[in-house]
Amino acid sequence: MVWLNSIATRTPSLASGRDLGKITRKLREFAKGPINVENDLWVYTPLALPFPHSVAARTLNRQILRATIRLLRLRLKIEEFQLWTFLPNVGDYVGTLGERSSVYYCVDEWSMFGYLDRAQTVAAERTLLEKVDAVFAINSALAEAKRAVNPATFEAPHGVDHAAFAKALDPATIVPPDLDALPHPRLGFYGTLRDWVDFELLAHVARARPTWQIVLLGQELCDTSAIADLPNVHLLGQKPHHELPAYCKGFDVGIIPYRIDERMKFVNPLKLREYLSAGLPVVSTPVPEVRRYPKLAEIAATPDDFIAACERALASSTERAVRSAAMTTETWAARVATVEATLAKIFEEKSHG
Repeated sequence: MVWLNSIATRTPSLASGRDLGKITRKLREFAKGPINVENDLWVYTPLALPFPHSVAARTLNRQILRATIRLLRLRLKIEEFQLWTFLPNVGDYVGTLGERSSVYYCVDEWSMFGYLDRAQTVAAERTLLEKVDAVFAINSALAEAKRAVNPATFEAPHGVDHAAFAKALDPATIVPPDLDALPHPRLGFYGTLRDWVDFELLAHVARARPTWQIVLLGQELCDTSAIADLPNVHLLGQKPHHELPAYCKGFDVGIIPYRIDERMKFVNPLKLREYLSAGLPVVSTPVPEVRRYPKLAEIAATPDDFIAACERALASSTERAVRSAAMTTETWAARVATVEATLAKIFEEKSHG
């Protein structure tokens, strides 16, 4: 398997230090060539012009990617291959790279991201949907929306690396020092800090319960001034994914404080299953996908309800091991097996059609 690091979904800003940093990193990764991560998994960062809405750039990128994949196939002795994409704007490349078949794994409603041009994203994704052999979407609402264009669309929720997050239950797992230094109780969240996180809600909770510590892990990509001066809110920065189980061990509650808007019906937060695999009680705003787990997650629609839900979670007598065990059937291995069976059926029907 070869993982090609993504082409751009938007034009970078040369005035942005973050964008310039990404360009530098991609050039450095390109210079390294393909990297063998483990077993037969390789990772490669191709050169591609970061102008996704330019016809000329896409034409040149198509030629670059075709040559890149041809060389990788020769080097790694890959004969037939299946093309998967997680991005909505690669329809121009599907069918030109020598793939036997193509699949779009849709993880979000991209057109609702504020940093992307909505009309252009919708048009680009439609082109992709019309070309691929199958689409898998992370929840039913997203699957229904994409099925209107491609009938071979199926729901495939996120899985979870249960074994990794269950390490939070292991006595040998050590809570990281920056978290361990904080008093209990600790309400923990990890993920990119963007405008879909309800910082006003967190500020309300922090002021109403000054002895509770609200711990946020993640890169700050929006205005967080609503919580900036609160002594019991702690922004500990972005952490490597492999360290998150240890942080979960130190949390008393895992929270999902998302704003409920049009986009939320298309969201399926991976952290829900990770929190539960780590044994944490979960409190969330009414994200539709979280509401599917009424026995495992507290749902709160207002700030005061959120506080009450956190109090119930803190007082819960359910053992962490019980919550963790509930996720053993929702692993990535289980999800992959379902997807493989679906694809096998699709391709069998096509071969007889």
